[in-house]
Amino acid sequence: MGATESPKARALEGFTPWPADFAERYRRAGYWRGETFGEWLRACADRFGARLALVGEGRRLTYQELDARASRLAAGLFRLGIRPRDRVVVQLPNTVEFFEVLFALFRLGALPVLALPAHRRAEISYFCEFTEAVAYIIADKDGGFDYRNLAGEIRTAAPTVQHILVAGDPGPFTALESLYDEPAPLPELAPGDVAFFQLSGGSTGVPKLIPRTHDDYLYSVRASAEICALDTESVYLVALPVAHNFTLSSPGSLGVLHAGGRVVLSRRPSPEEAFAWIEKERVDVTALVPPLCAVWLEAARNTRHDLSSLRLLQVGGSRLSVEVASRVRGALGCTLQQVFGMAEGLVNYTRLDDPEEVIVTTQGRPISPDDEIRIVDDEDREVEAGQVGHLLTRGPYTIRGYYQADAHNEKAFTRDGFYRTGDLVRRMPAGYLVVEGRAKDQINRGGEKIAAEEIENHLLAHPAVRDVALVAMPDAFLGERSCAFVVPRGGAPAPRELTGFLRARGLAPYKIPDRLEFTSDLPKTSVGKVDKKALRRFIADKIAPDGHGSPKSQ
Repeated sequence: MGATESPKARALEGFTPWPADFAERYRRAGYWRGETFGEWLRACADRFGARLALVGEGRRLTYQELDARASRLAAGLFRLGIRPRDRVVVQLPNTVEFFEVLFALFRLGALPVLALPAHRRAEISYFCEFTEAVAYIIADKDGGFDYRNLAGEIRTAAPTVQHILVAGDPGPFTALESLYDEPAPLPELAPGDVAFFQLSGGSTGVPKLIPRTHDDYLYSVRASAEICALDTESVYLVALPVAHNFTLSSPGSLGVLHAGGRVVLSRRPSPEEAFAWIEKERVDVTALVPPLCAVWLEAARNTRHDLSSLRLLQVGGSRLSVEVASRVRGALGCTLQQVFGMAEGLVNYTRLDDPEEVIVTTQGRPISPDDEIRIVDDEDREVEAGQVGHLLTRGPYTIRGYYQADAHNEKAFTRDGFYRTGDLVRRMPAGYLVVEGRAKDQINRGGEKIAAEEIENHLLAHPAVRDVALVAMPDAFLGERSCAFVVPRGGAPAPRELTGFLRARGLAPYKIPDRLEFTSDLPKTSVGKVDKKALRRFIADKIAPDGHGSPKSQ
């Protein structure tokens, strides 16, 4: 053990805890076991020892080695000056270093803010400024992008960032590898403490931080591993970004580590790279978003790689069409599992022994008996069974509030603690949910969530734009793409001028509108708001084979 801190000092300002009676209920039920991530990893190392835990490009770590390296890195970070509850923005690709950093910060009690590789200056500078992050951890390069150049911009924009740590060639910054030190006493932590922050895919221009505690997140990991029948022989391929909630805990890499299996890290989700890993490591479970699932099914028809080890393909992030779902078993020879959930908490799975009809037509049922579900109309009245309504939920791993977001929390959570997910669903017999769409002003571009307000605000900063509305348009491949209806000041600017403007403002590439429509005015509702339903209908009709329309398109 080591330096200790008072219970009062453990409190994190801006964190909404579960009410005491609910917390006690979840402990009595055995959901919350009073274990921190650092203790959990140590227990995994004790149980699984020399078994292989992680496999990546040029690196293989056992459970004992992962535990030891996490302790050594935690000691080095502590000596660097990073302390419990310090926020650290982590932006790493699918590499072994991600886990060493994550568990080192867990063990130290510092709070990782899990950014995605696709984020750029606009997002990263906001995360650093809003959280008052003291450190930013990156790879040197990934996918042709040099994160060290981005880090230089972040250091200027976010003065609280004292340390930039680089996995690989550090350039002008600090090499992550130089920090590994002899293990040393560290502060004691509590299982009810916040362990890390995930990022919301919310509908506003300001991403919200989702505080996850050791207790609540570890419950979802353990329960997910059990539902997915993971064991020491399981080999899980991380094809999607490793920091995403889906690939982290549903059951994801953490669920596999809990079961004593092996996590294989693919830098890219392309069939060429992923199929090679499946054959080489005899991968038996992996997770995809629907567009990638369609690509994999097509590629599997002509692949030279042996995919016979696959037993389970999970698909989530957005709704999977029945047509594609029904092809999985025949094309890949494995079971499909639909996963529907959110980083705020609730996760639903189809079960491995469900009838095929349930697997291909629903998005599963909740993890926990204590996941409470309400489906309501616009006035918060319960809808009749089988009818479409707004999904509300609360439970042992669903947060009670975003971090430092009191004004938003009043809208996102009911007074009795139910989270308004923004999803439109209907409930089938036995509690299975069918997702019918989104109520929030948000675009789900192949699993990547785009807040309309954020992109609209960026476009309005262009001097040639008087008004703008961003809406979803249907797409057979991604499910949805984005279309910006732009009211120009005077003559319409060139589409390339606007997209170049957005790129220069540091937006992630997936947030750049897929289509621009120029129009003289935006339709309004009876109360004077922009009628986005009319815009969605217009663009859907226009891009249909027999569509038509008047605004000038890109």
